[in-house]
Amino acid sequence: MEISLLDNSLKVEVFFDRQDDSFRDNICLRIKETCPDEERIFRAEESNLYLTPQQACQLADSLLKAAKCSLID
Repeated sequence: MEISLLDNSLKVEVFFDRQDDSFRDNICLRIKETCPDEERIFRAEESNLYLTPQQACQLADSLLKAAKCSLID
């Protein structure tokens, strides 16, 4: 699944990395930036963060809680 942010200059992709199946942190959060270097949030065009299933669930829960709070306000 890929989500486009910041006028499509930042793309966030989340997927299970089958090549890292033997590792606990096998869920990849891939961030790609297509903006000029001076506008980048990260140093590289592409950054990969690997999460364990528990960390991925914590991230998802945190995002859902924040989204629910913003709907209430």
